[in-house]
Amino acid sequence: MAIKKIRVIVIDDHDILREGLKQILGETNAIEVVAEGENGVEAVQLAFKHKADVMLLDISLPDKNGVEVLKQIKKVNPQIAVLMLSMHREDQYAVRALKAGAAGYLSKQKASAELVMAIKTVAKGKKYITPEVALTLADQVGVDEEKPIHELLSDREFQTLTMIASGLTVGDIALKLNLSVKTVSMYRSRILEKMNLRHNAEITHYAIKNKIVE
Repeated sequence: MAIKKIRVIVIDDHDILREGLKQILGETNAIEVVAEGENGVEAVQLAFKHKADVMLLDISLPDKNGVEVLKQIKKVNPQIAVLMLSMHREDQYAVRALKAGAAGYLSKQKASAELVMAIKTVAKGKKYITPEVALTLADQVGVDEEKPIHELLSDREFQTLTMIASGLTVGDIALKLNLSVKTVSMYRSRILEKMNLRHNAEITHYAIKNKIVE
């Protein structure tokens, strides 16, 4: 009797990385890649179309923020386990993604070593959390203090904050996210207002102090 394979959808806007992920998964008989896409719109469409068990979803997509896409996917296909992939440091992004419904979070640097295990874990209905993420989640349990002020930001505002703190200009961010400079400037203004900050240097200082960026 044939073993039922875990059906996986791969979403990443980099062709080379998608091929690399598929190559890793192709080395095991337990997993079958049934579809692939390169942006948020395709991710939602494929989640609705295919009866897949797991989706690998890049958190940085050209058309939409990955966490926003995740929320849409969970609406059209609540059963699919979404494993977020990211180049960002794990803890802050992971907590945000897990709260939005992700089944797990994996940095791309660790993908080659942990990808198959992570997929098998989330396919069983469990969460895949690295030790770093577990520590961050533990720090948030039972804390009576008010939430960190950056948690007031929307997903797109939080993404903009991390990019500003990483040294990117408004123009750089607009190009990277496929948005207008005016839209990114609006996000920046909201960040400054919500967090009671005055300029980019204070955004960067806050992000480093709170370990949002290195």
